[in-house]
Amino acid sequence: MTTIQNPTADSPARLDLGKQKHARISGAVLIALAVLVALVFGAGSEGSAVFRLSRPTDALVLPNLSVPAAQFNFIAAGILAFLGARQFLRGGVRWTSLSLGLGLALAVVAFLVWATAGKAFSLTGMLQATMVRAVPIALGGLAGVLCERVAVVNIAIEGMLLAGAFAGALVGSLLGGIAGLTAAVAVGGLFGFFLAALVVTYRMDQIIAGVVINLFVLGLTSYVSSQVFQEYRSLNNAPVFRAIKIPLLGDIPVIGPMLFYQNIFVYGALVMVAVATYYLFYTRTGLRARAVGEHPRAADTLGIDVYRTRFINVTLGGMVAGFGGAWFTLGSVGRFDENMTGGRGYIGLAAMIFGRWHPVGALMAALVFGFADSMQQKLALLQTPIPSEFLAMAPYIATIIVVAGFVGARARQLRTGSPISRNRLRILTRRGSHG
Repeated sequence: MTTIQNPTADSPARLDLGKQKHARISGAVLIALAVLVALVFGAGSEGSAVFRLSRPTDALVLPNLSVPAAQFNFIAAGILAFLGARQFLRGGVRWTSLSLGLGLALAVVAFLVWATAGKAFSLTGMLQATMVRAVPIALGGLAGVLCERVAVVNIAIEGMLLAGAFAGALVGSLLGGIAGLTAAVAVGGLFGFFLAALVVTYRMDQIIAGVVINLFVLGLTSYVSSQVFQEYRSLNNAPVFRAIKIPLLGDIPVIGPMLFYQNIFVYGALVMVAVATYYLFYTRTGLRARAVGEHPRAADTLGIDVYRTRFINVTLGGMVAGFGGAWFTLGSVGRFDENMTGGRGYIGLAAMIFGRWHPVGALMAALVFGFADSMQQKLALLQTPIPSEFLAMAPYIATIIVVAGFVGARARQLRTGSPISRNRLRILTRRGSHG
């Protein structure tokens, strides 16, 4: 009996050819980066790049790190060429993502050395700024993870961040920082509940519902900002949460200021990522939430309220986004400006995809974007020959590179891990296991 194969199905041979093609493309990219680093960053560097690892006020002062710019960049170009040739000639499918990631990181370091050649800047301050600027992106990505895990696409993260920033500024100006932060979380949760009502109860298209919320929040906040805040400036003058130094840990060189000398939003983001990870992967409720996203019919047959689970998770996602939005006002400048989120919600979506729909992965991806954001400010202070407009594009260019280069075909998968079968779900629900 002859078996007729489905012509549309991907055979193992075709998948292998696709992986090898991807590996060779990655090798070509690495070789191109090697040429760029050698000709531009290596040949165009003079003197040494000095990176300050400590500040004068630190308890333990480390000596500055001095790097010969030209020599370092030529060595970096050689390593990039080796990685690229290995990928291109041997088609190292297994190490494609690792080689590309290391190559891009090395290219960024070579760029920093080139930009700092003959000058000096604080590496500790840059890392501290990276953590701070990663907060709204990480919280936006976390909000997206909570929604995606129950099969709701949250395009409205940008609007929720903006609503949280607005509520934090307004209520914070009237009642203080704690009240403003509480209002931001509540408003974010309200828009999360509204999104859940549109897409779960009324079955509205999820993309359209998210765009509607984004446009509504942008229009409302822009009107109030231009018409009300301009006349009543006392309504837009909120207090800012100051950095809190954790004793002993805050004195650790380099790492201390980055992780243990921050404001409440940085600490809150780290705690929320840890709690969300435990909730999704180590609790029975989180297992049910993932089951609703993986196989809602199987979850429904086992007695799980699919609608209620989706409402709860999307509302929680909105509250997380509202907390992240308050960072723009209560954790940064103390006032609200029109469209001040600047697309951070959409970058949060990219961080969620790059982090493979995992809270910790979203945080790591947010650090990449935060690094690009802080780098463009540091380079502006160093007065590099690159126009400031191009430096301002750095976070968004990083978004395109990460989503297009790193994610690739993996973005077609809606979630990580194998789907939860009905029998496995029944067993795990009885045991209360994390799976």
